Amino acid sequence: MTRRLSPAERLASAEKDLLLEDIADQSSWDRFLVEQAVFHYGTRHDEWSANDLRDVLPELAHGFLGAVVNSLRTAGVIEHTGRVVPSTLDSTHGHRLALWRLSVKGLLIAEQRRTRAQQARAA
Repeated sequence: MTRRLSPAERLASAEKDLLLEDIADQSSWDRFLVEQAVFHYGTRHDEWSANDLRDVLPELAHGFLGAVVNSLRTAGVIEHTGRVVPSTLDSTHGHRLALWRLSVKGLLIAEQRRTRAQQARAA
């Protein structure tokens, strides 16, 4: 027998669904900025966290950075190193953040982007 949700539980679930919709509705420009930051750090550092990305990104909607990072992980562009660091954001009270690195696929994409940019500057 399944347990019925209380009114408070139903409301919390509905609010969570609305937040996920807001994150999904963010502009492609914001997503592009996060991806650029990932490729920047990934080609210059062995590993990085959301702490590093927040330092170079403009203020984004709450949760959007994590959504893009998760999307890149799912696509195989980045991979978890197996290590974590504490968040430097005061509001998270030191929540643990994953350390990431570009995967082989991500390194190939970064190299293709770099080559295209060099060709565009030469033209």
